[in-house]
Amino acid sequence: MTDQTVERFRTLCLALPEAVEKETWGDPTFRVRGKIFAMIKSGDGRLSLWCKAPHGVQEILVGSDPERFFRPPYVGPKGWIGMRLDNDPDWGEVEIVVQRSYGLIAPKKLTKLVDIKRYGEL
Repeated sequence: MTDQTVERFRTLCLALPEAVEKETWGDPTFRVRGKIFAMIKSGDGRLSLWCKAPHGVQEILVGSDPERFFRPPYVGPKGWIGMRLDNDPDWGEVEIVVQRSYGLIAPKKLTKLVDIKRYGEL
């Protein structure tokens, strides 16, 4: 895990209303009101993020670019998306994935405080 990549991801997540960081399973997870909306994983030797995605988006992203997107273990069957961060990621795309996940997890009162971008902007 590169410290610079993790710090950039942390800054992006913690900029969201009421977002907090908690280490779980040996990696940083980011939560809003106790619910995980994003996590960084490095267990397979490659740095990646895992986030919740709207229904059907996982298949679209993995199908469009399987080198960058993947179905993560454990949460993949629930529609979460994995995105590789170990190969100079597009931080605009990372922001969209994180914001969309936050929008699915956070209470509506909080999501109204964020201008959440759409996947079409990837």
